[in-house]
Amino acid sequence: MSRSTQDDLLFKALADSRRRAILDLLKDAPRTTGELCEHFEATLDRCTVMQHLGVLEKAELVVSRKEGRTRWNYLNAAPIQDIHARWISSYATHAVKLLSKLKRDLEGD
Repeated sequence: MSRSTQDDLLFKALADSRRRAILDLLKDAPRTTGELCEHFEATLDRCTVMQHLGVLEKAELVVSRKEGRTRWNYLNAAPIQDIHARWISSYATHAVKLLSKLKRDLEGD
């Protein structure tokens, strides 16, 4: 899969607030699919949670492992770190330099 295609999958996965909520839940520890479904039971049915997990797996943000009948879901933060290194940090550095220059210009230093 090309890097561009993988980036598209990652940004698509992160675009949905419910998928970001799933990633937030997995930040601290892996969770079973049942636990994730219980967390969202007031707003999402099991099938929808499974679809969201599928999108996250395709983007390689979640890795799942089966133990008997239980499916464990683990956060894989590496794709987010790659996007940060490739896109965000370089733009942030440039923005900070511009803001620092603006501050110096406004303060007359």
